[in-house]
Amino acid sequence: MLHFEKFQKSYSGYLALEIEKLTLRPGIYWLKGANGSGKSTLLKAIAGLISFEGKISLSPDIDLKKQSVAYRKLVNFAEAEPIFPEFLTGQEMVQLFATAKGALAGQEQYYLESMQMQHYIRQPVSTYSSGMLKKLSLVLAFMGSPQLILLDEPLITIDSESLQVLYQWIIEKHQKAGTNFLLASHQALEHESLSKAQVLQVENRTLKTSC
Repeated sequence: MLHFEKFQKSYSGYLALEIEKLTLRPGIYWLKGANGSGKSTLLKAIAGLISFEGKISLSPDIDLKKQSVAYRKLVNFAEAEPIFPEFLTGQEMVQLFATAKGALAGQEQYYLESMQMQHYIRQPVSTYSSGMLKKLSLVLAFMGSPQLILLDEPLITIDSESLQVLYQWIIEKHQKAGTNFLLASHQALEHESLSKAQVLQVENRTLKTSC
């Protein structure tokens, strides 16, 4: 599903993260690690948002650096603390992402309605609370037909009812569309269907797996 080879990420000469060679099979993964261990750095690298040395590729062999357009269409990412252009409405953000990700017409309606976002989605993002921004970022991450969805601290900021909705999205997307997930979270994945998520640990500047 996801392959790393001679991956390195450094900041001002300091090695922040290194993965010599690793292949993650299809599934749902829980990425764990202490603050500052490199979880967000890893997700941003996989999403193609920051530069790095080495190779990251999706199966069968879609290389992030060599086939960036095809790769990015298959990988969606929701940040821990999302920031969007304040002059755009939530609806305009959804339309932009739907176009970029080749989403089917009307795909967003299910997500907007299940998170009860219809009454404010046409308002400027500048009026959104942190919880509303979080919900919008999650909706955008599920747009299109991604092979992999990256969620950085998806369990924070949103209320318990919305959290159950998110769990259901993940389960449905994985079971019906075969979408893979990599979730970085300090909180346990408390839904029964996600309790067996495969654990990845970022420790000592490298990624360890129990798979």
